[in-house]
Order: sequence, then structure tokens, then C-alpha cells
Amino acid sequence: MSKRPSNASLLWGQIKYQNKIFFRNPMAAFFTLFFPLMIFVVFSLMFGNQEIEYLGVTTAQYYAPSMAVFAAVSATYTNLAVTTAYQRDQGILKRVRGAPLPAAVYMGGKIVSAIMIATISVVIMMTIGVVFYGVQIYAATLASAIVTFAIGVATFASLGLLVAAVVPTGEAATAVANATLLPLAFFSGVFIVPSADSPAWLDTVANIFPLKHFVTPFVAAFNPETVGGGWEWASLAYMTLWGVVAVVFAIRWFKWEPPAGGGGRRSRRKKAPATA
Repeated sequence: MSKRPSNASLLWGQIKYQNKIFFRNPMAAFFTLFFPLMIFVVFSLMFGNQEIEYLGVTTAQYYAPSMAVFAAVSATYTNLAVTTAYQRDQGILKRVRGAPLPAAVYMGGKIVSAIMIATISVVIMMTIGVVFYGVQIYAATLASAIVTFAIGVATFASLGLLVAAVVPTGEAATAVANATLLPLAFFSGVFIVPSADSPAWLDTVANIFPLKHFVTPFVAAFNPETVGGGWEWASLAYMTLWGVVAVVFAIRWFKWEPPAGGGGRRSRRKKAPATA
């Protein structure tokens, strides 16, 4: 009688399988890995790599880490929300639930794969920034950048699963993920450099949601004027709180089968679209 594979080996196999699925979808790979890079290059061409006086950094020094955050959030939040919801529509989650593969291993493989893809996207962005645009990485703030990234992607992976848990279909997940991420990216300093002239209410709205608390400390870690190792404990704690709450409600509300009377049958004929 053959020995049952360990959960660790099953998890690793699931991670590789999820990575293979992702990279076999060229549109998903483009919008997750290269679309943020394209925006970074376009912004550098449009604005020039001049110093932003009130921040003390160049345009590239600001936009490389901010667009790296956008890529990481797309790889976790948007990717997990959309693909998980479409897999439920297609009956894949129902089959997984009844298969010998533990459900926790399946979901763990999806989450770790998304975090790996997020890591790749950040490495690509920062490498291009360093090699071609003179972006500087500082040893004194490197640890805070890594911890901020780890907490940020874990938080947005949890939020992606929460979206998949509460929306009825994959199409709804696509709409919700993009309709929440894109406006917040403008409010939170991803696409637009924060300014003292911005309306106060805009900053208040941005502070409610976790994206700004990911962008601000991560970008600050690449600013030579940052002191104290770049640790912004309040932002890290706030992101962690969002992540914990998201996990609790995602577990409580998660559904493995498409809703009765929903568009599951019609959706099964469709492939999940590329995530933005």
C-alpha cells in the first residue's frame, strides 16, 4: 500500500500547479506583472526623473515602490478574488471539496502562489528601477520594506478571499475588485504623488482603507530622508487588523458551490478573464 503524501508535499505540488495556471494565461501575467511596470515607465517619461522637492526623492524613486505595491496588490487581492470566484462558478471548488486533497492545502496553494507572484512583480519593478532609472535601495530601511511587503500582501490576499466569499459570481468579483482597487490607488498615493494641496476629506477616506497604509511605509523605505529604520508601526498594525478581520469573515462566509439559481452553468462555459 502506497504511503499518502505529506501535506507539505501536497502544498508544494499545489503551489506549482497554481503558478503554472497563472503563467499559462498571458493576459493575467501581463496585467499583473508588466502593466504596472508599463505605467512606471510611462510616468517616468511623462514627468521626467526630476526631484520631487517636498518629498526629497526623484520621480522614479517614488513611483518604483508605489507601482510595486500596485503590482503586489493586483497579484494577491484582484487575482485571488477573481480566480477563486470563477473557479466556484465552474464547479472546480465543489470538486476540490469532495476530493482527497485537503481544502486547506488547496487554498494554501492559491495564497502562497499569489504571494510568490507578488514577490516576482516587486523584484521585476525594483530591478528595472535600479538598473535603468537610478533607484536607490537603502540597507537601513530594507528590513522595514520587507516586513511591510509581507504584511501587505498577506492582508490583501485575505481581502481577495473575502471578496470571493461574498460575491455571487466571477463577473461580480471582477467588478468589485477593480471598482475598489483603482479608485483607492488614486486616493492612496499609488498613481498621484501626495500633496499638501489635496482635499482633507480625500486623505481621510484613504486612511480608512489599508492600501495607503501599505503604500506610505513601503515608499518611505526608499526615501533617504526616512529615519528610524522606516518602521511605521501604526500602519503595520492597521493592515494586520484588516487582514485578521478579512480572514475571520472569509472563513465564515466562504462558499464552495455556486449559489442556487445563480449563473453557475452559464459561467462554466467561460474562462476566467485576465485580472488587472
